[in-house]
Amino acid sequence: MAEVQAPTTSEDNAMQGVVTAAPTLAQPAPVLAAATVEGVGPVVAEGATPDEYSCETLYIQNLNEKIKPDVMKASLRGLFKTYGEVLDVVAHKNLRMRGQAFVSFENPDVAKKAMKEVQRFPLYSKPMQISFARSRSDAVVQKKDPNNFDDHKTKRQEHKKATRYTNPLKAKFRAKRLAAEIDGGAALPTAKRPAVQMPDEYLPPNKILFLQNLPESVTKDQLNALFSQYPNLYEVRLIPTKKDIAFVEFLDEGSAGVAKDALHNYKLDGENKIKITFARK
Repeated sequence: MAEVQAPTTSEDNAMQGVVTAAPTLAQPAPVLAAATVEGVGPVVAEGATPDEYSCETLYIQNLNEKIKPDVMKASLRGLFKTYGEVLDVVAHKNLRMRGQAFVSFENPDVAKKAMKEVQRFPLYSKPMQISFARSRSDAVVQKKDPNNFDDHKTKRQEHKKATRYTNPLKAKFRAKRLAAEIDGGAALPTAKRPAVQMPDEYLPPNKILFLQNLPESVTKDQLNALFSQYPNLYEVRLIPTKKDIAFVEFLDEGSAGVAKDALHNYKLDGENKIKITFARK
């Protein structure tokens, strides 16, 4: 997945459908006291900040709970892989872990950069809250310290057992279950499924391409020359009020797909990579 998208105006949204707003740099929200998760250690203690502590694994909250774990993991991997190798993504569908995930990198510096730049990014319409996990994930230890993997896993499982009844996340889950039983054993009401916005990378093919991260000095002639290398180019449309985006239309989906695959991440000015996706219909 390429660079984070730029903010758009209402005029852009009208043409494009909905373009995801860029992440803003923000301090991560404090998280609950330590909680152990399968495949990862306990999460970072309440009040810790990136300046005080860092590790290879990011703890992500406020994810859209209506998205299936497999889809969410694929989306997170695609979002974070631009910062470096993603060793593992952990997300569970059980009630206690809904809306949360862990993303592990090979080193803390990469994780720190990713957290800083992706903090509050609205994935599936919900801004992510990102902090550091308290300890290394299984994937990180297996990659960087395989000789101590068994010991690491044993300690994590012991911590999980020790906090089984004191973990605030589990206590919250038990309270909800008890409330349902008191009400006659009825299942908890299911919230109405919200409209979920699909990331640009997963949009279905069509004959119109959406270009982002263009140099502000780009001209229509430059884009025409670039895309006319590929057959069936129909039209290039620049946006007067937003110079770093444009639309390129071909006569058919196949031709648009060929141009997209060939030119995605192309450095038009020798410096910034162009992001190319299919336009929203």
